[in-house]
Amino acid sequence: MKQLNMMITALSLMVALTAFNPSQAELAKQVDGVTTIHLDQYGGYFEAKETLASLKPGTYEFVVTNKTNKLVGFQIQNNKTRAQLDMFPLEPNQSKTSRVEITTDGFRFRCPINPTPWYEIDTIK
Repeated sequence: MKQLNMMITALSLMVALTAFNPSQAELAKQVDGVTTIHLDQYGGYFEAKETLASLKPGTYEFVVTNKTNKLVGFQIQNNKTRAQLDMFPLEPNQSKTSRVEITTDGFRFRCPINPTPWYEIDTIK
């Protein structure tokens, strides 16, 4: 069982790294001072449509879509202080938008319902 858990963790990490590979993702677009990031949530991981590298402090909209057939959630926090920025559930195939202020502290997000690892973005400059 321990080997299986280690394999699942390694596979999740590989998927996460692939999902956040800047060479495969689009650049985040800013309109009227708001940068939009699209996140699709699958069973146990998130996939970003835009790169999460080289982000700047400012106002962000995270458009989160549940790509599973069960209830999931989205939780986003300040990466340094762990202050809660937003949290909500998502029904299957539902999308919701979270508008938050991101500082140089960075941010982290996860699904608290269908537990995923924290995705920590600490490169905000």
